[in-house]
Amino acid sequence: MDPAVLSASAAVLGSLAGASASLATAWLTQRSQGKRAVIQAEVHKRELLYAEFITECSRLYLDALNHALERPETFQQTYSLLSRIRLASPGAVLREAEAAIQQILDTYRAPNLTVERLRVVSLSELQDPIRAFSEACRDELLSLHQELAATS
Repeated sequence: MDPAVLSASAAVLGSLAGASASLATAWLTQRSQGKRAVIQAEVHKRELLYAEFITECSRLYLDALNHALERPETFQQTYSLLSRIRLASPGAVLREAEAAIQQILDTYRAPNLTVERLRVVSLSELQDPIRAFSEACRDELLSLHQELAATS
């Protein structure tokens, strides 16, 4: 084989290999960044949703301690949030959200606490209807953060 053809062929093949490696690296980087952006957006969306649910359930629980449920529309926002959780969250979070709502409904059905009783009751004596929900959310968000770290 002619040495000039061999040198030219080697140069072309070397250029093709280098270009292929660059394209593959760029594609993998772009893919990783895209996946990372999707996970970050999902984490942010769920954090906002869970915070809104916790805020609404806290308000309802405190109301339930010394009021009866007089208007069912009181739960409209909470049921809306529950449906959004149903769309976006895993089963463990959904189950705990449903259990929190059930505990709040049970609190509305229970005898009201008087202001005097509320003044002397300790935090440990009150049930916390959103604690298990918060813990399930923390676990889920932690797993998403770990997935995010794995894409780095």
